Amino acid sequence: MSDNARVIREFDDNALLQMLLGPANTHLERIARQLGVSLMSRGNAVTIDGPAALVEEAQAVLADLYRRLSQGVPIESADIDAALRMAADGASNADRPVYITRKRHIAARTPVQADYMRAMDGRELVFGLGPAGTGKTYLAVAKAVSMMLKGEVDRIILSRPAVEAGERLGFLPGDLRDKVDPYLRPLYDALHDMLPGDQVAKKLAAGDIEVAPLAFMRGRTLANSFVILDEAQNTTPVQMKMFLTRLGEHSRMVVTGDLSQIDLPPGTRSGLKDALDILETVPSIGVVHFTDRDVVRHGLVAEIVRAYDIRDRRAKDPDGDRR
Repeated sequence: MSDNARVIREFDDNALLQMLLGPANTHLERIARQLGVSLMSRGNAVTIDGPAALVEEAQAVLADLYRRLSQGVPIESADIDAALRMAADGASNADRPVYITRKRHIAARTPVQADYMRAMDGRELVFGLGPAGTGKTYLAVAKAVSMMLKGEVDRIILSRPAVEAGERLGFLPGDLRDKVDPYLRPLYDALHDMLPGDQVAKKLAAGDIEVAPLAFMRGRTLANSFVILDEAQNTTPVQMKMFLTRLGEHSRMVVTGDLSQIDLPPGTRSGLKDALDILETVPSIGVVHFTDRDVVRHGLVAEIVRAYDIRDRRAKDPDGDRR
């Protein structure tokens, strides 16, 4: 008895259906190729043929993408990959969180990203942990921008420890901003992805958005603000305690980092690891762990992250592969 199935899915808006199919059916072909099913469009319907479980996944992907289009949100290749990833993990696409910014709607692209976004929606302090490319910082900035645009916070404060500069910071050319901006560039990049350039410049000049090294946080109480600490694995325990205790009334705080990429001097304990150990019993704090499965940059990035992780595991246990 075959477990193959055929489903004919009808769509009530032909204009949206054409956007769903993509130019020359490229979106449909991408879904079919990645799932291993047959997708044929005719009129206002798409016929799905293949193994029953994969047909169900294809239905979920098509429904998710069509729903996005019906909400006025355009789709591109990355959105198709996200819908495929969510469906493969059995996650519901219907209620995945979305942050609205001036330039784009930003939705969860993996189940862990959805958990992270829900944690930021419901908790005042959230730790996002995991490798590069998983959206930890990008989604935190998106949440901050969406809250500012809705008037839920007055300021956004983005910070990183400029550990790469060390004691050499004073010898770099230019004024203080020239010295530290290279270490803060990823935060500026995220802002410009969500707000028009003139608005970013205006809000930076007015102090509504502040991008500053971690040292600038000392002695402040940050009320009515959304505060993000990026690359937190490179803080010391003293710096981390200082940062966490800046949280003021009506504020949110997100701390992101990758404990496998610590650049502190040998023997120096990471403030991020220290904080996680100390705060693990505090139930009101959210902690979300990303893995290489959540990498949403170019597909090759996930493979690179995975290859380095395998190398690191072998270095720690060189006999492991022979057991």
